[in-house]
Amino acid sequence: MVCHSSLYSISPLDGKYKDKLNEVRSIFSEYAFIKNKLFVEVSWIKNLLKIKKIFNIDYSKKEVFNFLNNIIENFNEEDAYEIKKIENVINHDVKAVEYFLRNKLLKNQHFFHIIEYVHFGCTSEDINNISYGLMLNKVKKNIFLIFWEKIAEFIKNLSFKYKDVSILCRTHGQPATPSTLGKEFFIFYMRMKKQICQLKKINVLAKFNGTTGNYNAHYFAHPGVNWIKISEKFVTSFGLEWNAYTAQNEPHDYIAELFHCVVRFNNILLDLNRDLWMYISFGYFKQKLIDREVGSSIMPHKINPINFENSEGNIGLANSLMIHMSEKLPISRFQRDLSDSTVLRNIGVAVGYSVLAYSSFLLGLNRITINKKNIDKDLNNSWFILAEPIHTIMKTYRIKNSYEKLKTITRGKKINRDIIHNFIKNLNLPHDVKVKLLNLTPKDYIGKSSILVKNI
Repeated sequence: MVCHSSLYSISPLDGKYKDKLNEVRSIFSEYAFIKNKLFVEVSWIKNLLKIKKIFNIDYSKKEVFNFLNNIIENFNEEDAYEIKKIENVINHDVKAVEYFLRNKLLKNQHFFHIIEYVHFGCTSEDINNISYGLMLNKVKKNIFLIFWEKIAEFIKNLSFKYKDVSILCRTHGQPATPSTLGKEFFIFYMRMKKQICQLKKINVLAKFNGTTGNYNAHYFAHPGVNWIKISEKFVTSFGLEWNAYTAQNEPHDYIAELFHCVVRFNNILLDLNRDLWMYISFGYFKQKLIDREVGSSIMPHKINPINFENSEGNIGLANSLMIHMSEKLPISRFQRDLSDSTVLRNIGVAVGYSVLAYSSFLLGLNRITINKKNIDKDLNNSWFILAEPIHTIMKTYRIKNSYEKLKTITRGKKINRDIIHNFIKNLNLPHDVKVKLLNLTPKDYIGKSSILVKNI
């Protein structure tokens, strides 16, 4: 068996969809996680070397800093495998990184006296929470915001493109007062835009304060050093917000906040996916024909809305994971339990399913074109929707039982233009009002839907 082949992957993220998730993999792979942890460890020893109350260095700082920087810059798969070998023996991922770094320093006799300061005062969570913070900062900026803004911009452009295209609306799945296709798209754009603004405001937090968050070991060993100030400066140097008050683990409230925002955006996209799926089934949109593709194994005519279906399915998987993480991660027994560790390792999985959903949705949008003929046909077969404006005008002119009269001739009945016009002609209304009603068609009864898009 060729174990490294994607054919033997358990997860489709590393199998069927492997080539679509290279950017996610570059952030959340085991290799990336190990490198982040090593980066934090190296950054911490470099930070310590700057503290004069601890080190009295008699050699060039540039020499040791270059050596440490090269460990990160030249990090490769062989190094990652070496760390995994150590981990397999000691059964601790962060300690394995520490031992790897110590072994590197042991190769240069000038650095012997700083070796014991590798991982000084740290608990594993100090290293891990910053590593996850680095990953989440990247995914927020380089994946979520990029995809969300691309999707929102696409929807906005469709809004303006179709702002004057009348469409029969549906409430409870039944024909209802018309709108324009552009205005209906714009609703989704505005919902998405709000979540984009919310996501931008969410800061990624990290802590660096020792075993139970009190700098116990730091101050016991070096009481003259301002470790609290050093912690703040160290955390913010990574572009993260410093969390000053924690137990052993950063409480992950910001991850819950971030994922709740992602779930909201995903649900908006899910809502639009389902609407587009239905519009395609009504024939409001035509799907682009790809000659080489097959829609069904037995029905040659099929062109299925698979991109919107794939997007819907992947949103469900992403949301279920992120909802669980949002509920689980902020809860820890006493000052720390380890139940968050295995959950955190699945963040990349949730992100991966989200990315698949976004990619499928965009592919689906690029493959549909409006079928105005079918849209207009639906409107022309729905004269009964004019019961609303007729009834409203009747109320305006104090005609009694206006609702009941319209209900009698329209509810559950097949109504056409002639029936509606005969009803209007027999109403006790001013001539100009009757003319206004007689000139009204389902296609024209769109209120200010076009103007709403234009104004915004």
